[in-house]
Amino acid sequence: MTLKEWIVRRQVGQFHRPHGLGGYAAGWVMAHRSSNVRRSRWVVSLLGVQQSDRILEIGFGPGIAMAALSGLTPNGVVFGVDHSDVMLRVARKRNAAAIRVGRVDLRLATADALPDFGPPLDKVVAVNSMGFWPDPVERLKELRGILRPGGTIAVASQPRCPGATSDTSTRAGQEITDRLRAAGFSPVRVATLDLDPPVVCVLAVSTAA
Repeated sequence: MTLKEWIVRRQVGQFHRPHGLGGYAAGWVMAHRSSNVRRSRWVVSLLGVQQSDRILEIGFGPGIAMAALSGLTPNGVVFGVDHSDVMLRVARKRNAAAIRVGRVDLRLATADALPDFGPPLDKVVAVNSMGFWPDPVERLKELRGILRPGGTIAVASQPRCPGATSDTSTRAGQEITDRLRAAGFSPVRVATLDLDPPVVCVLAVSTAA
């Protein structure tokens, strides 16, 4: 491996699991890249959030979607988990006011070791995080278990692999749909945001166990 390849790999790794000083730089990019902001806010707009909803975001990153969600739930609460302690600190700072009044609760955790969120959730959202989950179908089954019957899950993906195209996004959407069905969800619709490459979001409903 050349020095250039090593540096590139290190930089890409920061976007997978930000850590150290480089993690803060990656978090700044994620929070200020216009496509990331548009993507997060667009996914939130698809959820049909109600004022009293209890919502979980898996992989909240710098907390952009979290801020949008908490603004829509004055009588609810938005939980979030992320596997990066750097992103936890960044997102807590961005959402400090909502955290102080108990409307946002952020925790350092992974999708395969979720903490207890109390009563059933109304909605779950994951943007570009399913790729980090071990055994995604099993994780989705667990999420179905903490969603109320009729609750909504939104799983979005914007492929970031080199050379990604609209076909890459289409395949990602089909893979998400297949996994949701295998986990017992009823897919409702697939929405697409015209970025480069496109963002695909699959929304599904939790059926009774």
